[in-house]
Amino acid sequence: MHIAILTFEGYNELDSLIALGVLNRIKADDWRVTIATPGPKVTSMNGVVIEQMSTLEEACTADAVIIGSGIATREVVEDPAIMSVLRGLDPSRQLIAAQCSGALVLAKLGLLHDIPACTDLITKPWVIAAGVEVLNQPFYAKGNVATAGGCLASHYLAAWIITRLESKDAAEGALHYVAPVGEKDEYIERAWRNITPYLPTPTPTLV
Repeated sequence: MHIAILTFEGYNELDSLIALGVLNRIKADDWRVTIATPGPKVTSMNGVVIEQMSTLEEACTADAVIIGSGIATREVVEDPAIMSVLRGLDPSRQLIAAQCSGALVLAKLGLLHDIPACTDLITKPWVIAAGVEVLNQPFYAKGNVATAGGCLASHYLAAWIITRLESKDAAEGALHYVAPVGEKDEYIERAWRNITPYLPTPTPTLV
């Protein structure tokens, strides 16, 4: 399984790297998590430089994608070279998630048609202007498309992806590892309260 986290110039470290850390709690041999960037390096909104682990083209073939956010997302959606590549994203064959202003990218790609979104408060008016309903909640998913609003909601996206690609037990283990000591049960309970309503209904096992 390849999970790509799209990370652009001016990226928000919390949005990309918290998800990276949670997703990497899965230690299966075929589990790979990468930072996908438009070029060899990107610099965060606070000056943190990270190197490319995969390309945007590779992300379009990944099993799951998280579109991270940052201070330059409006510039990203106006960049024809980037958006041309990202039109290769396809929720019919991959999980696609967006963190905060990443919802604007999904909106501009037409992937939020009839799907409401979660995003941060700064991005909210831009997403609404793009014709998408914005919810006052941290997480929402429909089918293979999910969005989260607020930096510290990024672990919801990671847990949703792990649950969909591996199992709920695997996601719970990853959340348990990163949750604060003394509050682990509380954090996990809150996560499932937000994620569970948007998970596919299990298929009954025939006896």
